[in-house]
Amino acid sequence: MPRPGSFFSFPNPVNEVAARTVAAGVMVLALVTLVADLPGLLIPITLGFWARVLTGPTLSPLGQLATRVVAPRLPKYAKAVPGPPKRFAQSIGAVVTTAATVLWLVGEWRFAQALLVLMVVFAFAESVLAICVGCHIFSFLMRRGVIPESICEECADISKRADYSTAKG
Repeated sequence: MPRPGSFFSFPNPVNEVAARTVAAGVMVLALVTLVADLPGLLIPITLGFWARVLTGPTLSPLGQLATRVVAPRLPKYAKAVPGPPKRFAQSIGAVVTTAATVLWLVGEWRFAQALLVLMVVFAFAESVLAICVGCHIFSFLMRRGVIPESICEECADISKRADYSTAKG
């Protein structure tokens, strides 16, 4: 696990408003990719997910736009949520978009499109409905003991949740 503040770290807590803003950006990019039939856009979408998994918003243009420009201008700017589930959700996005990119590169654009539709659904759920599918999967895996409680003690025990006054990323 990276040290807090190191280059390869993920913010904890995470500003949920910024995370939902990133999801809105992913949804728009994925929809443009599908509707305009521009499979090459899979590459920046995929790279963006990997950048966010590895460094939070640091190396992600979409993450920077969300955390520095869009989210601060929204009426409800900061709502702190634990970072590990959000990183897990970004990891799911990285895996799904990587698979879609590989499928496209080997000539299976229709299968890649199906995965991209899944990303639109997940991103819509996060950005519009405030339902983080990856976070729910993370929680399920914690309850089953697949993800150790030490990864996110806050997630395991609500009484341990801190009242964060600020949230990053």
